[in-house]
Amino acid sequence: MTLDALNALDAPAAARELRRCCGSTRWADRMTAARPFDSADAILETGDRVWRSLDRADWLEAFAAHPRIGDSGAGEAGRAGEAGRAGEAGRAGGAAYGDWSAGEQAGVATATSTIRQRLAAANREYEARFGYIFIVCATGKSADEMLATLEQRLKNGPDAELRIAAEEQRKITQLRLSRLLNDRSRSGA
Repeated sequence: MTLDALNALDAPAAARELRRCCGSTRWADRMTAARPFDSADAILETGDRVWRSLDRADWLEAFAAHPRIGDSGAGEAGRAGEAGRAGEAGRAGGAAYGDWSAGEQAGVATATSTIRQRLAAANREYEARFGYIFIVCATGKSADEMLATLEQRLKNGPDAELRIAAEEQRKITQLRLSRLLNDRSRSGA
């Protein structure tokens, strides 16, 4: 999609496209309201500014739109405990959201069954400890790297971990915004 095409969409369509990048409804709505963007840099800067203005509930909603590391499906409402309004945003992005997640987690595809089992167990432990799924910008990371990161972050306190997860979501959102503007398979390309 081109920047001009994104700017020209009506608000509901623009919000749907932006939710492909971040599962927070408030983030997508604020990004939609901030249009028109005059450059790719402007959309990335606005994305960061809007993300940093959100609260814990918005972050949890964004987290819940993701599949667990090692899962192939899209995020589910109810899976993330406190993020009760979650999941809708991930599903609102349609198949592309799941496709992007699968590509981002490509390092898991070559993992041994032992590593996959350890990831699944560590994911469950993380969710039990923090109340939301483990969020990491997985692009370019191997399953071993993701597992090591997950195990290390299990040692964090709740406040520190929430800040780290929010920063990881910010990185994911930036990559996805860039991907959205380069996705020639979408309308307006």
